[in-house]
Amino acid sequence: GLCVRCGDVVFLGKCLPHKLLAPAALCTTLCKKCNNKGFMSRGITNCNPGNIRRSRVRYRGERHPSTDASFKQFESMAWGYRAMFVLLDTYRKRYGLTTLREMIMRYAPPEENHTALYVAAVSDMTGIRPDEELDTRSRRVMVPIVAAMSRVENGCTARRSEVEQGWDLTGF
Repeated sequence: GLCVRCGDVVFLGKCLPHKLLAPAALCTTLCKKCNNKGFMSRGITNCNPGNIRRSRVRYRGERHPSTDASFKQFESMAWGYRAMFVLLDTYRKRYGLTTLREMIMRYAPPEENHTALYVAAVSDMTGIRPDEELDTRSRRVMVPIVAAMSRVENGCTARRSEVEQGWDLTGF
């Protein structure tokens, strides 16, 4: 599973520092160095299920000032999911990124992530092929993608109702 404090992968009692999927039942696993019960992932704590980094871009529902030095914080999970939908739509409109692979390559670059595993995980969870063109304005397409990305980012299954509320907040 994933350590919910530091995000390291816990496998056979050893920590492997990279993102992989943990079964939902293991989303409260802690590695040995973080053996501290009840800790939530940073993305959940910040109501930022996509772990969107701080930047000059301001999203509706964003908390100001943020108390996290690196990541944005939102008023609720729904606002955090909304930011993910808006960001992915911006990737399509501004940068011409139209596939799952292209979007995730920008969202979780290989310099910081195991991007190929990330793409494969989201593709497996959604049934959307990595190079299939996406309609970022389609609820049917994007809600499962954002839910899957949240699972990769946080190690736990997203609450579908919160993801859907985030979609509703976009106005798409």
